[in-house]
Amino acid sequence: MKPAFNERIAGALEYRRQHDLARESKILTSLDEACIEFEGSRYVNFSSNDYLGLGRDKQLLEAWQHGLSLYGCGSGASPLVTGYSSAHADLESALCDWLGFERAILFSSGFSANQALIFGLLEKGDLLVQDKLNHASLMEAGLLSAADMKRFRHNDVQHLSSFLGKASNTLVMTEGVFSMDGDTAPLVDIQSACLDRAWLAVDDAHGIGVLGSDGRGSCDEAGIRPEILVVTFGKAFGLSGAAILCSQECGDYLTQFAKHHVYSTTIPPSQAYVLTHAIGMIQTQNWRREKLAELQGVYQSKLSQVNGFVDTTTPIKPFILGDSERALTFSNYLKASGLWVAAIRPPTVATNSARLRVTLTANHTKEQVVNLSDAILENINKGY
Repeated sequence: MKPAFNERIAGALEYRRQHDLARESKILTSLDEACIEFEGSRYVNFSSNDYLGLGRDKQLLEAWQHGLSLYGCGSGASPLVTGYSSAHADLESALCDWLGFERAILFSSGFSANQALIFGLLEKGDLLVQDKLNHASLMEAGLLSAADMKRFRHNDVQHLSSFLGKASNTLVMTEGVFSMDGDTAPLVDIQSACLDRAWLAVDDAHGIGVLGSDGRGSCDEAGIRPEILVVTFGKAFGLSGAAILCSQECGDYLTQFAKHHVYSTTIPPSQAYVLTHAIGMIQTQNWRREKLAELQGVYQSKLSQVNGFVDTTTPIKPFILGDSERALTFSNYLKASGLWVAAIRPPTVATNSARLRVTLTANHTKEQVVNLSDAILENINKGY
């Protein structure tokens, strides 16, 4: 019997289309710091994770060009062969000095870093306890790892505690800022629950650069230091890649056993060079975080009394609409007004919680945020 891949593929795609869940990649052109172009039309982009507006910053562009002149385009090998350079070492050192850890290990993406951590650290008989709303990279790694995995109700420390003490090696994993809801984890209480019973690992992809003193992230904001911190460079850094920060001994262990690190070509040294430059900008350019706070205040003042508004202390502002069709329709109405806001649907979020995922960046103006808020209000008042 021939494999029935064609039938499976066709059925799965048709199901997605019929339930307004189909996804597609769109070819977009970035015009400036806050605007994009699609099929000849211009939009203000409220779906970017470039929270600090560094992605098109001229200073950062010049730093990358200089890195290219120094190191060339690629690294040419994995870090344990010939791919590791002084630029990579400098980036790791800058991360450790900034965030207060002994070791930093670089990866090409946050997805790779999260999977490398769980696959590399956990063995059969270990226990992984995750927040129910953790990122897909963490959930998939947990399901595929040799460890037992339990999920606790979102931000429910009491439920988390009920799983602890059942295995000698337990890893608790949470995000610092949750990407679809924009809320933050109760890190102080989670760390207290883990004390002497588990290691705590925090994925701070959406908190690093935005929260904390000089942008040190969610853990700094909460006044804690987990055993392991994962940071990614594709959001507030305006670039790409990721790092795991940990103790010297844990770093040595992951260097030996984290396959995503051992067997992947390392990020280009020019990229490591510009990332080190980005750290300096994040640390010193506090006006970017101040601008975000100002824009969040504008958005909240306009929409806080509207059904669907969710109050957050982060640049991620979900606007809950319920079913997928309504979210798509609402998103399209906003596009007609020149506003690009992605509709997020299941399975990315729970059934009946489809939403607009509004993200604010330091490149937006107050006028643009007011225009977005007014357009949302207008469509709500029309009954959409």
